[in-house]
Amino acid sequence: MDARALAALAANPGCARRAILDGAGVNKAALASALGSPSAFGQSQFALTRGNAFEARVKADGGAELLRLVHEKLDRTAEPPAEARVPDLTATGPQGRTARTALELREATAHPGAWTLLDHPMLALDVAGSPAFLEPDAVVVHPDGSWTVVEIKSFPLLDGSADPAKVGAAARQAAVYVLALEEVAARLGAEPEGRAGVEGASARRPEGSNTVAPSIPAEAPRRRSAQDRAPSPRVRHRILLVCPRDFSNLPAASAVDIRKQRAVTARQLTRLTRIEDIAETLPEGTCFSPELPTDELTAAVESVPATYAPECLSACELAFHCRARSRETGAVTSLGRPVRAELGGLTTVEGVLAAARGEAGDPDDPAVAALRRAAALRAEALEAACR
Repeated sequence: MDARALAALAANPGCARRAILDGAGVNKAALASALGSPSAFGQSQFALTRGNAFEARVKADGGAELLRLVHEKLDRTAEPPAEARVPDLTATGPQGRTARTALELREATAHPGAWTLLDHPMLALDVAGSPAFLEPDAVVVHPDGSWTVVEIKSFPLLDGSADPAKVGAAARQAAVYVLALEEVAARLGAEPEGRAGVEGASARRPEGSNTVAPSIPAEAPRRRSAQDRAPSPRVRHRILLVCPRDFSNLPAASAVDIRKQRAVTARQLTRLTRIEDIAETLPEGTCFSPELPTDELTAAVESVPATYAPECLSACELAFHCRARSRETGAVTSLGRPVRAELGGLTTVEGVLAAARGEAGDPDDPAVAALRRAAALRAEALEAACR
């Protein structure tokens, strides 16, 4: 599960279907095609190639241009980044890369006064009881020891501004990285000063090897006072968004405040149902393989409840399938979350129309009373227009 999928899941925490499919690593695009509702969601191969070429240009020469933009937009009071440390983050497997990233972040923070660029570090974030491994474009450690997330996108900055929807999506994605970095910072802050470890466990790098392995000190105190702990590194809540300038391939950057997106994402992630709890409710033998016959696959997918909203069309590969099912059942969620919130206990379009006609619903319900009043006003307007 990447940060983009995690941000989409956090935006719709009530969707058990997306949670279980993402947690199981199911290819939702292939699944949607097998269900007969192919997805139009995602980037073209041309856009991916262009984005990769632009990112390579931004990070060329040891990230000199990228660090210049970070200094210019976020940290003018620091010394200009004449040269920077760019550690090798190669390791075996996502767990190894995560440990290696934490090790390099600790070393960079322990030696302030220099710039450090981490190219495609690996972070881990607990999501509904399962670890999600995340790979931001870059993380910069400032001379004061603070950390900044860098997002590199291929959509352009035209006259200094970009598409608000795309900027918002990038901010939500960066908020996930910030939350993961804050977990790393909290663990480093729990370590005793001058020691490399977390509650007695540390990461070590065998000489001549790229693999990071855990090591256990012979004796570790069970309790440590606050005076013995090193201060937690500061994770900045202003990220750097780097995009092509106008219609060129030259990089331009803008600082984006993601405090709101971070708070919303953190709150929504706490509302996610544990994947194990969702799995326990499924019929035994449930399988989501696109290779299954259509009837069996449809039954398996429908065994997990979904919470469809129009916003899913820009964030989930199964949106067309879920929209069709939502329309078949007449669910008001297909009209959007604001409409759904206004209708209270009325969950179907048929129920809404019946309440408006006075055929169903509690007259004391504010939503029912508002519907009947609106229906009466509509009837008066139509009658006046016919005179």
